[in-house]
Amino acid sequence: MTALLWTIAIVGILLLIGLALYLLFPRKYQSAESVATSYDNWTNDGILEFYWGEHIHLGHYGSPPRKKDFRQAKADFVHEMVRWGGIDRLPRGSTLLDVGCGIGGSSRILARDYGFAVTGITLSRQQVRRAQELTPPEINARFQIADALALPFPDASFDVVWSVEAGPHMPDKAQFARELVRVLKPGGILVVADWNQRDARRTPLNFWERLVMRQLLDQWAHPAFASIEEFSELLEATGLVAGHVTTADWTAETIPSWLDSIWQGVVRPEGIVRFGLIGVIKSLREVPTFLLMRLAFGTGLCRFGMFRAVRADVPTSRVLSAQAEDRLVRS
Repeated sequence: MTALLWTIAIVGILLLIGLALYLLFPRKYQSAESVATSYDNWTNDGILEFYWGEHIHLGHYGSPPRKKDFRQAKADFVHEMVRWGGIDRLPRGSTLLDVGCGIGGSSRILARDYGFAVTGITLSRQQVRRAQELTPPEINARFQIADALALPFPDASFDVVWSVEAGPHMPDKAQFARELVRVLKPGGILVVADWNQRDARRTPLNFWERLVMRQLLDQWAHPAFASIEEFSELLEATGLVAGHVTTADWTAETIPSWLDSIWQGVVRPEGIVRFGLIGVIKSLREVPTFLLMRLAFGTGLCRFGMFRAVRADVPTSRVLSAQAEDRLVRS
């Protein structure tokens, strides 16, 4: 009985330390550098990779959701997104830009299983280093540091632009939308998956929802979430999209990921041996955010948005010129 009480006491103390770190040391968005620093730290300590694997994004659990291996669900997400975006029908050797590539998990699947020539970009120097270490030379994927708000590529560079859960880190969503579409070739396909907020223009956030959203922003270096409706409007407002943006809500398919993230610490106790007491405390520090994310997605405050767009078959200069002429006529 004494041993049990000691165990409970130790766990309680660790939980309090984790909660204190969560409350006292948020990772508020300050600039692109603060985002890069956060991901450098997560990559260097290795804890996120140990528990989440090579895919630093949510998993796809089917529709309706069913029990799955946590890491397999993440790999399945990539294949589901490929099919939903219709890029599995493109010829092998097509060029693809992975915006916010992390340590390259999705990039490697896209190159190995679908034959894409992948360029992955991230703000994090350490993520680039780790992605390069994990990528065998026979896989056609390269990685570099780049800012998604100022992509270092000419107009019409890629057959596909792909991005998973990078949008919340972008302070200027309109510029993010412009850059994603700008580097697509005419007829090229944009496929984006993102964490989104409920459209507050239609249903404003109440007091408690604003508190929850503030924590979700401040803990993981996010300046703001866009709604599915807002971001699709921003993509269409670039004037570079053919027709309308196709959207979908994958909240139900991905929501088991949040509690599964916490459960990994239970089913993989070897992490305690590998990372020690400091690693345990760092892991516990993330639990409140996981729980708040589960709450937000479960109540409709947040939604998991999917976006597909095709680049218009018109040179950028002609579209921008037509927009300028239209503004001149209206003035």
